[in-house]
Amino acid sequence: MLAAAPIAASLPDEAGAPRYRVVSPHRHAAVPGMPGPYPGKVVNVHSDKCLDATGGHANADVVREMMARGMCALTGEKKVGDAWKRFFEPKDVVGLKVNCGGRPYVVSSREIVAEAIRQLMAIGIKPTEIYIYERFQDQLDDVNYAPDLPQGVRIIGAESANFFANAMKRLYEMAGTPRSDESGYDPRTYVEADFFGEEDTRSAMMRLVTQRLTKIINIPNVKDHGATGVTGCLKNIAYGSFSNVARTHSHGKSHTYSCVGTMAAVEPLRSRTALQIMDGLRGVWHGGPFAHTKRYVFYPKRILFGTDPVAIDRLLLDIVDEKRKAEGAVSIWNRDPRHLKADDWGARDQDPNVNILIREPGHIEYASTLGLGVADLAKIHTEDVGV
Repeated sequence: MLAAAPIAASLPDEAGAPRYRVVSPHRHAAVPGMPGPYPGKVVNVHSDKCLDATGGHANADVVREMMARGMCALTGEKKVGDAWKRFFEPKDVVGLKVNCGGRPYVVSSREIVAEAIRQLMAIGIKPTEIYIYERFQDQLDDVNYAPDLPQGVRIIGAESANFFANAMKRLYEMAGTPRSDESGYDPRTYVEADFFGEEDTRSAMMRLVTQRLTKIINIPNVKDHGATGVTGCLKNIAYGSFSNVARTHSHGKSHTYSCVGTMAAVEPLRSRTALQIMDGLRGVWHGGPFAHTKRYVFYPKRILFGTDPVAIDRLLLDIVDEKRKAEGAVSIWNRDPRHLKADDWGARDQDPNVNILIREPGHIEYASTLGLGVADLAKIHTEDVGV
């Protein structure tokens, strides 16, 4: 069963809260993808058989069964194909927003990604109309989903690891010059805010999202995060679809409290994100969003399904915080400056009681005030399914 610890009784007001200017030519859908048709509903599918003894290898057959049971429980359909048809149709162009930041140990599992693509193709969506996307191409290259994918599925990173390629993309964007490919960012759709007096105050949405995709499947991981407390559905879809987001935290201070939800609510991202599948086969309880070492890796052995990113992330807070408590680490809610060593990544990586920023797990409840989902545990319905 998922824990149900109460959320902090009162969330701190964000001191010096930034003013946001959101620019988008896209209109709201009549029924936006977030929170979608199942607000406040989360299906938690768990199986001790999904990983081998080392945790390094997933059982593809078990994962497939977990996916089928989760989708049917979410939609109420008896057949898995019908469950997927609740969200997608053959004419859709679908993006899978993966998370590769925790490479090599905790990334969106290839077994989950492959099964999602198999189901999309069973509906009649052509492989050339399916995209796996992430902000950084080098991370996608390291994870290397390609060997497990049908021919034609495209893998797109908005930013290359190559400095010259990044500079050229930036010149195109500043000039507003049309691009023939789906990489890079759309200068017409952006969030503008001055956080710390930085020179570039705009974060633009990925061109793939604004100009090509009709639907998005969000596949985040179960991970701790130094700025947001956890990085789940909201942060993966928001910070993973916009440029220039690292500027929101510096010198011990983070503006993620308000920025994550603000970005997730921008159209067309909000309306096109149709399905949330949180990969909890493996997780990170400290040092996230990275997983450079297995020291902080753990194995929840579950997948969470829903359309409401806030509800899933609200449960994620407890999953990560309970693991931290079991390991003797301070809570993700801890704001004591005695645990703060601003920007000292080395100290943070060595000691789970060190924070590099004052964390903002309240970003999840803030997102609920923007209409993105349900944060109140009393109003979240969790269905547990064992495989």
